Formats: sequence, structure tokens, C-alpha cells
Amino acid sequence: MRLALAQINNTVGDLEANAAKILDFAAQADQAQADAVIFPELALTGYPPRDLVEKQSFLDRTAAVLEAVAQQSAHLKTALILGYVARSPEHAAIRAQNAAAVLHHGEIVFKQVKMLLPNYDVFDEARYFLPGSSQELCHLCGEKVAIAICEDGWNDKQFWERRRYKRDPIEELAHKGAQLIVSINASPWNIGKRHEREEIFRATAKRFGLPLVYVHMVGGNDQLVFDGSSFAMTASGHVAAQAKSFEEDLILFDTATGQGEDHSNHLTGDEAAFHALVLGTRDYIRKCGFRKVLVGLSGGIDSALVAAIAVEAVGKENVTGIGMPGPHSSEHSLTDARCLAHNLGIRFEVVSINAGYNSTVKTLSPLFTGYASDTTEENLQSRLRGLTLMALSNKFGSLVLTTGNKSEIAVGYCTLYGDMCGGLAVISDVPKTMVYRLARVANQHLQAAIPENTFTKPPSAELRPDQRDTDSLPEYPVLDAILEGYIEHYRTVPEIASQLNIAEDLVRDIVRKVDRNEYKRQQAAPGLRITRKAFGVGRRFPIAHRFTE
Repeated sequence: MRLALAQINNTVGDLEANAAKILDFAAQADQAQADAVIFPELALTGYPPRDLVEKQSFLDRTAAVLEAVAQQSAHLKTALILGYVARSPEHAAIRAQNAAAVLHHGEIVFKQVKMLLPNYDVFDEARYFLPGSSQELCHLCGEKVAIAICEDGWNDKQFWERRRYKRDPIEELAHKGAQLIVSINASPWNIGKRHEREEIFRATAKRFGLPLVYVHMVGGNDQLVFDGSSFAMTASGHVAAQAKSFEEDLILFDTATGQGEDHSNHLTGDEAAFHALVLGTRDYIRKCGFRKVLVGLSGGIDSALVAAIAVEAVGKENVTGIGMPGPHSSEHSLTDARCLAHNLGIRFEVVSINAGYNSTVKTLSPLFTGYASDTTEENLQSRLRGLTLMALSNKFGSLVLTTGNKSEIAVGYCTLYGDMCGGLAVISDVPKTMVYRLARVANQHLQAAIPENTFTKPPSAELRPDQRDTDSLPEYPVLDAILEGYIEHYRTVPEIASQLNIAEDLVRDIVRKVDRNEYKRQQAAPGLRITRKAFGVGRRFPIAHRFTE
């Protein structure tokens, strides 16, 4: 068969627009004389639809739009394989199923229901979908095709030391005589994910001696980023066709010859992470209905990176930087911010918070009499900056991008209703040490827009005289190593201290800070996930609890 792999960027719930995109890519595949064009998991509805599936109107409209796609593609010789949300059988307690449909000659000729429903990390599918109880091979163009929906293909007993499910849907279909494996996916990206999925499916192709097609979603939906990177493999596990990463794409693969198109842009490491953040930021802004964004520019590395990502995401004409000097701001904080804005070509405005700060302190002074200055006065500055950004956001309809990194958010080195104000926390899953690396990547894309002084000066919140981040925290390489051990690997204090050869008291202090600041993180703006364990949707701890390490 001549197959087209169509990785598309859809929008959750935008059924008509998603259908139009599917039909457009199907027409391109038909023009390329493909026998079938394959779309990702939930291509029609978007992933994850979450509680939309609880609405009967959503299920009804999805069914109607699927029928419309079938009818409107009737003139094509090419068959369509796509994911959608199906209604569950009548009287089922769970209303919806995660399904795939095959459309040909104006009809829905085959349906398959996802059997394995992930319920870990960022996934919550057991809440929303009724699993399939059985499956059959699809007969397409004279071949027997095994259609697997994402998790159905991630349970190879010869690959995993510990399997999550007793059943292996691909094994069952292979034993029924499958001649081709088609896997449609919406598998959120994180660092290292592309290599992992290729290894998993290479093992599957070699195990059953069958060609395999992996079609993946691309784009950002809320906190999740999907990288595309679709591929096709021969029965020997050789990658014969590859699509681009972080872009929509259409590639062809011939199962008979084992030949296919290679569009891969081979993005890995920090370069891939930068592209993921740009894509996630662009899609969050546009899919939420915004065009323009605001970034508070402090002259520091975090806000510089966020501004650079924003320019790459939506263009310099849609980004405004706001400098907000306060009573303890250094001269270089404003000059570096101004230099960055000039280099990026973005609008830059300065709004001093000094008058507001002095007025607020004066207003509160009768109540503060007898109390020394402390973090209260520091947080006032941060909150006045948050107030300024949100006022500008309301007046001009621009989305505020927050600039806190994962290291700061982990230990609570951030201010509620201050620097945490905003609609999207772009780098909230980026450890501080990675911020510096990604800023170097940004400079490769943007002609060294971030000034060198921003890289070399000591990090500071500048909320008191001569303040440095290291006044409150260990050096960032040490902090990030502790946080990785505790947050991503759930290691204990003694394990982390032993592994890093540092004092247990230091590790315990950082761990306490992480645990104590859960209440802040649960009030933060949604952030883009790029690591295996991001705050937010992928890490769910109670706020009020008393378990301690």
C-alpha cells in the first residue's frame, strides 16, 4: 500500500475547523495517489478533550461532523483513518470512547475502540473513556491492517520490565494475521520522548516482522506539547519515512518497497526543547484567542528567554516588553532590558513602581509601626509589577507571559499575585541551569539578541539592596540536581545527599521548601510541560498534608 502520514495541529473542540484540515490533507494525499491517509489519535476532536466528553451535545456534533467528513471525502480514491470521540454503547456508565474510524467512498467502513486507557502522569483517560472489549483487523486495499490507538501500542511485554496492562492489543491483532501495523497517537512530548518511542516501536516491528506506521499529533493544547515526528518502519525496524518535528507535515510510505520520504529536521536536546516551548507558546496564545503578549523585562535571563520565545512564537510586532524599575533596581536591569527589546525589535515601555510603592508603604505605615522591613515590603514591589502588567493586559487585550522558571517555582522563590501574575507560565518546567542553555539557543535563532551581560551577572530579584538569589538558595547547579532527584525521581533526602555528595541538611531544607509551596504552584498560571515531571497536570499533590521526608 501507498500510505500518507498526516500529522496535523488541531484545536480541541473546534470540530468544523479540524474537519476542514483533515479534508485538506486528505486531498493532498489523494493527489499523491496514496491508498490511505492516516491521521492522529482524536484528530477530529483534539486531545485531550477532558470534560467536553461529558456533554451530549459534543458527542452528537462529533458524530455529525464525522459523517460529514465521510460524505465530503467520497470523491477521493484515498481512504481516511482518523481518531475521534465515539459514543459508548447505550446504558454504559461512561458516555464516550476513544476510537478510530476508516472512511472510504463516503462511508464509515470500520471502527476500532481504544482498549488500554492510560491513567498516570498527565493522562486521565480512564475517567473519560470506556475501553474497548474486543478488536478486529481492518481489511483495507486487500491487506489486513492492525489499527492501534496510542497506548494500545505501548505495552510490548518484550520491551518493558514492568507492564501496566495484562493485554497486548498489537500482539492479539498480529496473531489474527495482521500484515501491517498502524498506530495513531497523541503522546505529549518531553525531553527524550522521541528516541524512546522509536525504540519501543522498533522492537514491535521486529518482534512481529511487520511494517509499522506511527502517526502523531503536532501542536500545543493547554500545558501539553505534541512534537509530530511521525515515522514509518520496515519489518526489520528500519526507519523508512520521517516527518518534521514541531510542524505540520505529510509524508508518504510504500509498504511494498519499504521506501518513504524523509522530512526529518533532527531536533534533539536543548534545540528541541526550545522549539517545543515556541510551539506551545504560539498555540496557547492563538487557541485562546489572543494575538499580542506582554512580558515584564527585568534585565534578567528568565524574562529575556521568555521574550525571545514570544518573538519566535508570534512575531516581534505582537510582543511588548515592560520595564518596571523599583527602589532597589540596578542601573543595568533597565539598560539590559532596553538593549534586549531593541535587539528583538519589540516595543518597550517603562513604568516605574516607585511612586506606587512609596504610596502603599505610607498607607500601611500606621499598621506596620514597630515592625521591621521584611519580605512584606519585598513582595509589595513584585505585586505592584503584577498589578501593572495585568492593568495593561486588561486595557489592551494582551496576554501576560510569566517568567518564573522551574527552580524558583519549586522552592517558592516567587510571589503570588506578583511575578506569578499572567496567563501562561512559559518556562515553569525549565530548570534555571537549562534557562541559560536555552537562552544560548535563542541567540542562535535571533542574532544574539540577549545581551552578554544578562548571561554573566549574578541572578537577583532586586527587591532589597545588593540582593542575590544565592542569599536564599544554593548555587543553581546544586539546587537543580536536588530538585531533579526529588521531583522527577522521588528520591529520599539520604539518597539525594549520597548521590550528590552534599549535606543532608541542605537537601532537607530544599525538600521542605518544595513541599511547603504546593499552595503557590496550584494558583500559578498553566505552564508548558517539557520534562517527565512537570508541575501542574503531571504532578498532583495535596496542599494540606503533613507527610514529610
